[in-house]
Amino acid sequence: MVSINSAEHREVGTQLSFALYAASNRMMRLHKPLLEPLGLTFPQYLVMLELLNEAPRTVGDLGGKVGMDTGTITPLLKRLEVAGMVTRTRDVADERRVQIALTDAGECVREALWGITEKIKSACQLTDEGLEALRDTLNSFAHPASE
Repeated sequence: MVSINSAEHREVGTQLSFALYAASNRMMRLHKPLLEPLGLTFPQYLVMLELLNEAPRTVGDLGGKVGMDTGTITPLLKRLEVAGMVTRTRDVADERRVQIALTDAGECVREALWGITEKIKSACQLTDEGLEALRDTLNSFAHPASE
């Protein structure tokens, strides 16, 4: 049995942190050329996918779904609004809440965004089962039941 403290396990390439960092970088690099023609960044793409699933949504709900706090998601949503993809309106029942909805232009990119999802799936070169297992493992790691 190899000790976890051995020199072999101190190499950066053997660290979980490095593997997650490298995988995250690769995922963003794969998306970049597909998103650039649409004028979207990777975080904007994630928000748009959530809005395609359900809109309108409150900023808080949307941020919770994509793992962004208000300070991160608000400027992102403002840029999407300037780009004509979303609207931001105060909730009439509670003016502290802001509702985010897709515009017609935002709806028009639906097929292109789902097409990106399929291209990324293909680029990962994993079976459907392998992709599901990886996704489930990463989700369990990112959102442990104990939180």
